[in-house]
Amino acid sequence: MRNFLWRSLVIGYLGLQIISQAYAVDSEQIEFTGLMAGIGQHQSLSDSDAGEDTTNGAFVFQPEISIEPTDSDEFAFKFGFASGNGLNGYSPFAVAPWAADMEEDLKNINGRNRDYLLTAWYKHDFVFSESNNLAMYFGLIDGTDFLDENVYSNDEYTQFMNQALVNGPNFFAPSYDAGVAVAWHLRPIKIHAVAMTVGENEVGNAYNYYGAELEYHINSGLGVGNYRATIVNTSADFADPNGVGGKRRNGIIFSLDQELGGAFGAFIRFGWQNDEAAIEYENIASGGVDIRGSLWNRQEDNVGIGFAHVNGGNLDIEHTLVTELYYRLVVSDILALTLDVQFLSENYRDPNVSTVEGIIPGLRLVAGF
Repeated sequence: MRNFLWRSLVIGYLGLQIISQAYAVDSEQIEFTGLMAGIGQHQSLSDSDAGEDTTNGAFVFQPEISIEPTDSDEFAFKFGFASGNGLNGYSPFAVAPWAADMEEDLKNINGRNRDYLLTAWYKHDFVFSESNNLAMYFGLIDGTDFLDENVYSNDEYTQFMNQALVNGPNFFAPSYDAGVAVAWHLRPIKIHAVAMTVGENEVGNAYNYYGAELEYHINSGLGVGNYRATIVNTSADFADPNGVGGKRRNGIIFSLDQELGGAFGAFIRFGWQNDEAAIEYENIASGGVDIRGSLWNRQEDNVGIGFAHVNGGNLDIEHTLVTELYYRLVVSDILALTLDVQFLSENYRDPNVSTVEGIIPGLRLVAGF
């Protein structure tokens, strides 16, 4: 990893020099951002046959480079490095206790024989008016940057940690592969569309992916609200539960968030996918509240409480229940500490397999720069 890191830095530096020379970029047009995050989590299970009671952690480093040679053009590169896999290798639950990209996720990404480089795209903005602009992205993109958005339940580094409360686990949006995305903001409406070609799925097949999201933005007496519907579809390159190929994956999900006065917010997410292909989960119903620290004179802090009920698809899981509570303490402009606790329960279709229940407390420390 160390050798690759040095190679990446050298390649990134050379690429930066080439682009800078080509577009006469000055230092004000180059921005370096990113985050570092470390977590520690402990799982305590009701059934020792399901797995170990254990403690584990992970560290993630994600630097980003943005280059804006003009007001309408941008090049962006995002890298991901990690040490450890947290509880991912120990948890018996199908939903990850921390939905971050960890060490094993950053190697041979999508079967492309590419490590650590997550996104690399070019964007061009078409500005028609103050309330009407269109942005187009080309390159290595992340589908979750454009689909299934939510103000209170969409970021594993600042909000909920469990996968079921970051994006719907029945919702299918690939990350870090070649594609095109369109973001059309025609206020108060937003339309996002994504088309990607992905190197590998669960059965080793390449496939095409298409998704579109329609969002309506309101600002009422309650506060700001966002109401979204997202549809997704793939090419027929997936297998059914019996291993027979030629199946598509498609579905729809709704993701809503609404301010409730100055100190509260709420979110709801629900949706379905078809079960022609082999799927772990078929539908989801989740929701929760956000409580701002202004209630106790900690303006930047917040509390999140979330619940998810995810019904199994056509494999082994009957359903999974997730409840998560966190308190995020903002230490400084760049540093925040989160105390998090998750309660999970998973039922199986096989009556001879016991329901697994567990509690996972954890700490997350994130520095953004």
